[in-house]
Amino acid sequence: MARWQPGAPQRLVVAAVDLFTEQGYDATTVTQIAERAGVTKSTFFRHFSDKRELLVAGQETLSRLLADGITEAPASASPLQAVAAGLERASSAMGPANRELGPRIEAAVAASTELQERDALKSVGLAAAMTAALIARGVSDPIAHLAGELGVLAFKRGYAQWSESDRDDAEGLAPHALAALEDLRAATASLG
Repeated sequence: MARWQPGAPQRLVVAAVDLFTEQGYDATTVTQIAERAGVTKSTFFRHFSDKRELLVAGQETLSRLLADGITEAPASASPLQAVAAGLERASSAMGPANRELGPRIEAAVAASTELQERDALKSVGLAAAMTAALIARGVSDPIAHLAGELGVLAFKRGYAQWSESDRDDAEGLAPHALAALEDLRAATASLG
């Protein structure tokens, strides 16, 4: 087994998603994931504490990118404009590999209650990061929470549209996430 090839975390995620899709989450072992990825079991545990963690890989980075974009938005930006800046920053880190993996991760999550719970916790973490960044900008607590939740929903909707769109679409994730945020902003106006 190759122990020194670069990209072990990414290979582990891809191997896990493939195995979860092929045989189900519960039937997949850490040993199988490591073997499929071409790494040792100890390499697996250097990167992930357990197999559940594979599907939230990159959450800390995504949370940081969202928060950094919000923090660096112009001082005059409204809360949703700041969230849009966060979405743009996070979207810039998403490439073709993320796009290809999205539908497969979604299928694996849909087939496992445990992964659905982990995915829900991921959403909570992303919303918390955006909320904290907005509060640090001086946005009131209820507005910051609402804007953070809308940001997560826009990211998820935009990501789904992006991963299902024409592969010749070279614009990337950002236009999809920003369009989803605008749709949600317009929808909130109709709430009354």
